Amino acid sequence: MTLRYTEHSESPDHDDALAASPGSHRGRFSPAADAIGSELDLQLTGRHVVHALAPYFCDAASVYLLQRWLLQEHGGQLPDPPQIEARRLALRIGAQNPENWESLLPVGEVLVFPRETPYARAVATGQSQLLDGVDGHTVQRLRRTGRGDASVEALVRSASFLIVPLRLRGTAVGFIACTRGPGRTPFTRGDAVAVEVLGARACVALDNARRYERERLTALAIRRSLLPEAGQCHEGCRIAHGYRPAGQDVIGGDWFDVLPRRGRRVGMVVGDAMGHGPESAVAMIQLRTAVRTLAALDLDPADLMRHLDTVAGDTPGASFATCMYAEWDADLCTCTFVGAGHPPPLVRGPSGPARRVALTTAGLPLGLGAGRYEPTVLHVPEPSMLLLYSDGLVESRTRDIDQGITRLARALDEGAAQLSDPEHPDALPSLCRHLLEDTVGQDAATDDRTLLLAELAPGKK
Repeated sequence: MTLRYTEHSESPDHDDALAASPGSHRGRFSPAADAIGSELDLQLTGRHVVHALAPYFCDAASVYLLQRWLLQEHGGQLPDPPQIEARRLALRIGAQNPENWESLLPVGEVLVFPRETPYARAVATGQSQLLDGVDGHTVQRLRRTGRGDASVEALVRSASFLIVPLRLRGTAVGFIACTRGPGRTPFTRGDAVAVEVLGARACVALDNARRYERERLTALAIRRSLLPEAGQCHEGCRIAHGYRPAGQDVIGGDWFDVLPRRGRRVGMVVGDAMGHGPESAVAMIQLRTAVRTLAALDLDPADLMRHLDTVAGDTPGASFATCMYAEWDADLCTCTFVGAGHPPPLVRGPSGPARRVALTTAGLPLGLGAGRYEPTVLHVPEPSMLLLYSDGLVESRTRDIDQGITRLARALDEGAAQLSDPEHPDALPSLCRHLLEDTVGQDAATDDRTLLLAELAPGKK
């Protein structure tokens, strides 16, 4: 096997020069090349790259990303390590559906490439590797994996093999591998340069996707760590909750919590920090932490809300957040509400129907320094259901908030009537799921949907 081309090395400005002139090589690839970078998704970006290459430019194409780059492990890396670990991000062989190869060459598989392989050389030197066929290490691995599979043997017999390193700001991040069979013209230096141009664009897109995914997963992990337990039982009260984000990749500012108080009291809170993204998530976390701290001081509900208003005014991103706080006292059979510009709670007695709580005042959103938060005390002599929720559950582009609240009250009545065993541990969580699913019929959701459902049982211990 002959290494025909290794002379094209990376200059300090190589990334910028290639990224600035994609048009001169665009004709070599399929239109899928234009989609690279259109989505902040690693797997989708990888698929765009291999679809741009195969089968128009080559018979098979794959994208690998270095494991240390994906995990952001940069410390102590040797310039020429004895081996590299790379994850197969995407693969396309001919015009066949990639799933046909999933069992043999699974996407997501992490492979180890020794220093003597052309993959490791490309990563270490920053130079494209152009060979007359698949290298011996790969041949052995493919045959061991394929176990006589005819399609694998055809891949092994490739007559031309090209490996292009992926580098971003001087750092190796992975490589692209391309093969052509005996019936096609071998790769040329111009082909290598064209793939380098494509790779330069792909690197920027992959880095953006990696950073976005890491931020999203971090925010979601923080949110999950802050959620209360799925089901909670307190004296005279059972509580369940439900949450549905606006989208898989959307992080909102909805938050909720359950706060045990002195005596047979329990506080419940649902809030909504404006907007979406990491800033809203941070504001949500700070507000939730503040409520927990204030509740530990055993402030009455109105004082708690006034102090929270002050905290929100000093917290970036927390101004104009809304909140509803409810405190249940099982001994006095009362529930005290204080709102800050939030939709009113719903209460349903033993036989219904569910109704809105008539608040003394709706209160202004947090962070405005209004300081006027009045409590509403509701006497609850019989077992009842209390529902706190965010506006995403009742408001949409096609329905105003009053219509949404009416629909939610009706859904609460219907769901409660359908409970076969209200005392079953899954009864309240099941009702939460019903209420969330009832809102799916709205037009495309643009906000989180959050609810906190409590079963108030006066006199019950």
